[in-house]
This record gives sequence, structure tokens and C-alpha cells, in this order.
Amino acid sequence: MNGGLLGEFGTTYLLSVIAVTLQVSLTAVAVSTVISLALALALGFNDFPGKRAATAVVNTGMGFPSVVVGLGVLLLLSNQGPIGGGFALGGPGFALTFGGVELLFTTEAMVASQVVLATPVITSVSLSAIEGVDQSLRDAAFAAGAARRDVQLTVVREARYGIVTAVLAGFGRAVSEVGSVLIVGGNLAVTNGAGEQVSLTRTLTTAITLEARQGNYETGIALGVVLVALALGVNALGGVIRDRGDA
Repeated sequence: MNGGLLGEFGTTYLLSVIAVTLQVSLTAVAVSTVISLALALALGFNDFPGKRAATAVVNTGMGFPSVVVGLGVLLLLSNQGPIGGGFALGGPGFALTFGGVELLFTTEAMVASQVVLATPVITSVSLSAIEGVDQSLRDAAFAAGAARRDVQLTVVREARYGIVTAVLAGFGRAVSEVGSVLIVGGNLAVTNGAGEQVSLTRTLTTAITLEARQGNYETGIALGVVLVALALGVNALGGVIRDRGDA
């Protein structure tokens, strides 16, 4: 902080926080996109009992409290949880034992929490884009003898701008997250050999929270500027994509 506000930009600490933020959020969005497209296609191409309820659950998940998600992931990954502590199942003629894995307070745990948060957003927006494709396009494809998978690919191609917008919305949800990543990531940093702090599980949002609490306002402002710039960039990209889709 001795270099003033401008001196905060380009520091090892700031760059490491940005790197962890992008690593976690981009990985989470990539995983969420795969899951979300599968769910959106299943909901968009099938009529089944409970479809309306399933869609309602997805839409509700868009506003699900992040701290509750963080708590749920924490319970799963803790020493008392099935993933962190392991489990054993047995019965006549079979036995299954899982020793557990230590994922709590790692970037992997943070990715898991962001996947839970981003998936409903990407699914809901993608589903709207898929359902917005003209029904006559599907009917014509099926009438021409196209396989179901080919029809789905055609619809996805037509809805691609909406789907990309969904992915960007999911990234925005993930990168702005505080509560869940703070719970499962621990907001950890270490000091390197040069005496500089380096982020382990500290993201832009959790770092801002910590620096503001400690009175390091210049560092907090620098982190905030980067976060706002990232959000503006994502929104601008989304606007360009929407304009191309409307053209």
C-alpha cells in the first residue's frame, strides 16, 4: 500500500487473486455449461410428469442463497460428510468402501460451490433460448427424417446466441460470488519467499471483504476496480452477442 492506489495494480498479490478468480470461475462455468445444456435439452425436448415442477426448481435455483449452497458443500466435504469422511456400504455378497478425499478449503471445493450456483442460471436462460426456436423448424427436421440428436443440434445452433448469453450470465453469477466460496475456500493466502502474499483460495470478492475489514482500503479499491472492469467486460460482450442474435 506504500505505493498508493496506483501501486496496488500489478502487485503479485493482486495478480494471484485475479488468477485464482478466473481459474475457479471459468472451470465452474465450463462444468456448469455441460450440465446445463443436457438439462435444457431434456426439458426442452421432452414432456413428462413433473416437468413443470422441474422447471420451477431450476428457476428457483437462480436466486438460491449462496451461503446455503456453501454450507451444503461444506457438509459434504467435511470429515463428517460422505465425500470428505468417506462411507461404507455393505450387503449380502457385496461391500463398497470409500475412504474420502480432502477437498475442503481448496479451489476444487470452490468450483463445486460455483457449479451449484451457476448451473440453474445457465439452464434457465438456455431453456428459454431453446424454447424460443420456431417450432416449425423442429417439425420440418423430424418430417425430413432427421434423428433426434440431429434435431437437437439444429435447435442448439439456432439458439446459440441465447446459449452464449446464458453462459455469460452464469459466469457473472460465479465471479461475483462471496458467501459460498468464503465458506468452502477459507479465503486463504500464503507469503512467498519475497515476503509478498499470494492467493491460494482468495478471490476478488472475498479479498475485497477481507481488505475492507482490515482497513486496507487502497488494496480493496484496486480489487474492486478489477472486479467491476471484469463485470463490465462480460456485460459488454453479452450485449454484442445479443445484438448479433437480433440482427
